[in-house]
Amino acid sequence: QVQLVESGGGLVQAGGSLGLSCAASTSIFRRNTMAWYRQAPGKQRELVAQITSGGNTNYADSVKGRFTISRDNAKYLVYLQMNSLKPEDTAVYYCNRAGPVSSILFWGQGTQVTVSS
Repeated sequence: QVQLVESGGGLVQAGGSLGLSCAASTSIFRRNTMAWYRQAPGKQRELVAQITSGGNTNYADSVKGRFTISRDNAKYLVYLQMNSLKPEDTAVYYCNRAGPVSSILFWGQGTQVTVSS
């Protein structure tokens, strides 16, 4: 059964922090590079950060130095720690396997992050 459940979003002031969590089914998580994406109103869904099964990470330039992605391979969990948040980080955040957005057929419900100025 394919499942992705994101949580941890909320409303925070600029400069604040939030931590997101994602519970993924084994069919998606196992041996896959996992990623966090986000979609702001009126914009396309974009890759924010990704992490290989071995722990190698990569980040979008817009979040480098502020966001940290991690994973727990034993529990099929992916995390995104977001610090120094900016209003432009406001979006719905999704986790999934890494890859072109157009190639991904199943998405979870996402979690809303709103950063006030």
